Amino acid sequence: MRLTAEDLSARRGEDLLFSNISFSLVDGDALLLTGRNGSGKSTLLRVVAGLLPASGGRVLWNDPDASEPMRVSEACHYLGHRNAMKPELTVAENLSFWKSFFTGSESGRGLAVERAASAVELDTILHLPFGYLSAGQQRRMAFAKLLVAHRPVWLLDEPTAALDTLAEALFARLIRDHLADGGIVLAATHQPLDFTAKHRLEMKGFAHADMEVGV
Repeated sequence: MRLTAEDLSARRGEDLLFSNISFSLVDGDALLLTGRNGSGKSTLLRVVAGLLPASGGRVLWNDPDASEPMRVSEACHYLGHRNAMKPELTVAENLSFWKSFFTGSESGRGLAVERAASAVELDTILHLPFGYLSAGQQRRMAFAKLLVAHRPVWLLDEPTAALDTLAEALFARLIRDHLADGGIVLAATHQPLDFTAKHRLEMKGFAHADMEVGV
């Protein structure tokens, strides 16, 4: 599998936020995005996910083992600042919705709702409305959303927000497991994450638009 970005650029309003972003990631690779707030980390993740249009360049996905061609967006799980869960629905109902929504390519490799909740150590509260959970519990359940249907690329924006030290360690272990299984991770963070990122990219925003990926 290979995720490739070729000369990506993006704008915020009329201003060029970044340009000439290129990288190529294969099975087991991680790219760590760093930089101050407003430097373009979240924008880059959203462009890769297909949630925002690029001003220039393109993102390509290639999986020679896939039974049929897959769009980049179909290969990606995106976890942003918001958890994308309905507060009035139970945790089980939320996870069941996302499992159904993502049904399709390789969905059979996803975990059952109960197992996904167990993986984030919250399987005893599946019956509770999502809105009743603490901020940390909500974040962990949002991560369980990535487990109920397999997608090879994880795009993670400040993934450890609202997590305590033990939850951060749990989160890092799940990322390491995903990489060991041949997955690909792009993560934007201000905090150190306990997994090996072969590639790093410091985003510098408007003042420095040209950047290269460091190995």
